[in-house]
Amino acid sequence: MPDRETLKFYADNAATYVQHAKGPTPQLSAFLARLPPRGTVLELGTGNGRDAAAMLAVGFAVSPSDASPELAAEAERRLGVPVRIMAFNELEDIAAYDGVWACAALLHAPRHELTDDFARIFRALRPGGHLTASFKAGGGEGRDALGRYYNYPDADALRAHMAAAADWVETTITENHGSGYDDQPTRWLWLDARKG
Repeated sequence: MPDRETLKFYADNAATYVQHAKGPTPQLSAFLARLPPRGTVLELGTGNGRDAAAMLAVGFAVSPSDASPELAAEAERRLGVPVRIMAFNELEDIAAYDGVWACAALLHAPRHELTDDFARIFRALRPGGHLTASFKAGGGEGRDALGRYYNYPDADALRAHMAAAADWVETTITENHGSGYDDQPTRWLWLDARKG
């Protein structure tokens, strides 16, 4: 279930947020290299549509989604394809995708919901499918200066949620430093996993 205050932030700031368009992360290229050419991708939290646009441009069949109707509308204008309005806990697809891309998206999921969200993603992936997701690292849930909710996991917490969710294989977590919409220094955790 999405956090109301976080959804309100994106509703109130959708037009500004979509202008925050840095280029796709290097992790996107690595994710796409793991997938079959022209494979199917579910994007969770498309935001301004930046990553979906990059994936569509190189021939992937992308299904973008976002829990914010306002962001979904902005991304649709950019992409020219429908954007599904969907919270993570509403994902019901079964064996439908070669990959799930969740860049700076699942970090807004309620901490207690993460195991279920990972289980839903696992079911949505085809055998051999890949998940890549990024999180702002920390030691427990909280809000940023803009009022947005974050689950702020550490690597051990992410591994525990993944292990409880499903029988993932090749799960790796890497770390890098960067920032986000708020331009604050941020320690990012990148989770990569494969469905057996």
